[in-house]
Amino acid sequence: MSHALIVEDDVDAAQMMAALIATEDFTVATAGTLRDARRQIALQQPDLVLLDLQLPDGSGMELFEDPELIAHSEVVLITGHASLETSIQALRLGAADYLIKPVNIKQLQGILSRVMKPSTLKAELVHLNAEWQKTGHFGHLWGRSPPMQRIYEQISRVAGTAVSVFVTGESGTGKEVVARTVHDLSRRRKQPFLAVNCGAISPNLIESEVFGHEKGSFTGADRQHQGFFERAHGGTLFLDEITEMPLDLQVKLLRVLETGLFMRVGSTHTQEADVRIIAATNRPPDNAVADGRLREDLLYRLNVFPIHLPPLRERTEDIALLAEHFLAGVCQKEGQSKRFSPAALARLASYRWPGNVRELRNVVQRSFVMAAESVITDEWLPSDAPGTAAAALSAASASASAAATAAPTAAAVDSGRSITIRLGSSMADAERQLILATLAHYSNHKERTAAVLGVSLKTLYNRLKEYSSDKVGSESSGVE
Repeated sequence: MSHALIVEDDVDAAQMMAALIATEDFTVATAGTLRDARRQIALQQPDLVLLDLQLPDGSGMELFEDPELIAHSEVVLITGHASLETSIQALRLGAADYLIKPVNIKQLQGILSRVMKPSTLKAELVHLNAEWQKTGHFGHLWGRSPPMQRIYEQISRVAGTAVSVFVTGESGTGKEVVARTVHDLSRRRKQPFLAVNCGAISPNLIESEVFGHEKGSFTGADRQHQGFFERAHGGTLFLDEITEMPLDLQVKLLRVLETGLFMRVGSTHTQEADVRIIAATNRPPDNAVADGRLREDLLYRLNVFPIHLPPLRERTEDIALLAEHFLAGVCQKEGQSKRFSPAALARLASYRWPGNVRELRNVVQRSFVMAAESVITDEWLPSDAPGTAAAALSAASASASAAATAAPTAAAVDSGRSITIRLGSSMADAERQLILATLAHYSNHKERTAAVLGVSLKTLYNRLKEYSSDKVGSESSGVE
């Protein structure tokens, strides 16, 4: 039977928590001071410590000054409110979670259901570290490069806590894979992991999808609907492309993160949100704030623990490992055995991969299909040679200086095969010109354009939506 220690100077609150914990198959002890807490720990090492930070003889943080004192205990802080400072403090101290006063019974029950001894989590991380050193595999991630080793260290540090995680990186780098790995190593692993693409939901429906709605709350609401917070209760909610969420909904999301409460659309009753938030964006967060796509206060609330994923071109030593992993998956699924030739692996390693790991996976699947023999050659693999769509931007940039005086326009399309970009153009303008020129070259065939550019169809649609809105805004303001 597990043992819990409640360190709380409010006698009534301590007794209430003790009575509830006792019904959850725990033995319980209470302490009203730091001195009593140390004595109780010496008598019996607790599996769970509920620790109030404000005590008569000092701060509860003093217990962390002796690492051996609570090294084998899961610590949950008791605080007056859920603030950014509380999240950072919990992370710094190594606390697993925190409770908000007055302690809510359902929140406490959720924490009790997730109790895991720190030694168990440490043993898992030791096994995972040994695994990636042997095979290059860490959770759902693959790679042995120094940048990925840093990612593994960050995940190991944050997974066992309850703080929010903000994952950034280019499209296709594997942000959702990082989120799934964090969830699978957390105390919430037995509860749902729900991934939501904020850019793929209609702006008119996104509030209803996030928070749910009551029957009759709006036209077409013929039944009650559970939102993402309810469906992910007790687990992890991954909000991908958070910068695509409307600003008015970002305000409501911030409120939920600060209070732990939300309401369905059309309801007057609050509900408790027991989820861990992991957010992600392929935009630089500071730029998103400057462009008005992300509220600054929401960024601060989400960015408690940032993880930045490197593009594939910055970890080229992982390309062969990833390609072999993807190929093994296709072979198993198709019931065939194929392998890459040395020339094919060399071609894969030399390519810049603008679509990152997602593009690599798609290329491996395509090369498997196109290879007539058991050996996959470099015939069907992409190349950065001049004339390819993937190299169009770099080739155009290389000739930009000479073309700047010869071409009066910002970009010129040469027979639909290449573009020339004026020297001094921003990266955003260069990306826009490349996307629109490629789309025009392929006769507005979006699926083929996305494949050639090495981005997802979702990303292409989002970019085209931006360009359309920018054009409308310019026309309405009289800008030409």
